Amino acid sequence: MIKDNLARVQARINKVNHTQTVTLIAVSKTKSASDIQQAIDAGQRHFGENYLQEALDKIQTLKNSKVCWHFIGPIQSNKTKQIAQNFDWVHSIDRLKIAKRLNEQRPDNRGKLNVLLQINIDNEPTKSGFFPEEIDEVIMQIKSLSKLSLKGFMCIPNPDNSRISFTKMAEIGERYPNLDMLSMGMSHDLELAIQNGATFVRIGTDIFGKRD
Repeated sequence: MIKDNLARVQARINKVNHTQTVTLIAVSKTKSASDIQQAIDAGQRHFGENYLQEALDKIQTLKNSKVCWHFIGPIQSNKTKQIAQNFDWVHSIDRLKIAKRLNEQRPDNRGKLNVLLQINIDNEPTKSGFFPEEIDEVIMQIKSLSKLSLKGFMCIPNPDNSRISFTKMAEIGERYPNLDMLSMGMSHDLELAIQNGATFVRIGTDIFGKRD
């Protein structure tokens, strides 16, 4: 079933007219290591996790698999060390303090940690992330952190106007051509996200079914 679901999602991605490379991240939060193993057996390599402790258990269980782990959830300061030690990508850098801690705590033998800035694209008071007008200053500061590799941006759009949010994110992407990774789009709006330049789409329900 998971194998068939992955094929269906990949077919949806392929159907969208786009020139950029789009990587499918299977969002495996609340799902078991055996579910993830099914996806690995079907050829999936990128997995997104939101909850640190749950993720660490799965990373340990699947440590012999060639998997790229993406942390995509909110980050508390007391969690940065284990995120820095265990993940390949972090999509949810929403304040400089977190970036600095990840940089300090990244082990030398793991190479640079790939990071994305979380952008509060709709200026919503209930959401975390940098406002678009802060990006220039934040980029300068993050570029001074030697163990982080800043790759681009992530957003969680307001579901009522995701079209507008994605258009704004596309404009940000055009402003920073060297930061060309855009993480946006989920099960219900992946086509729209890809049309606006998404390079990572984060799909959970349409791969693993409804969450427990």
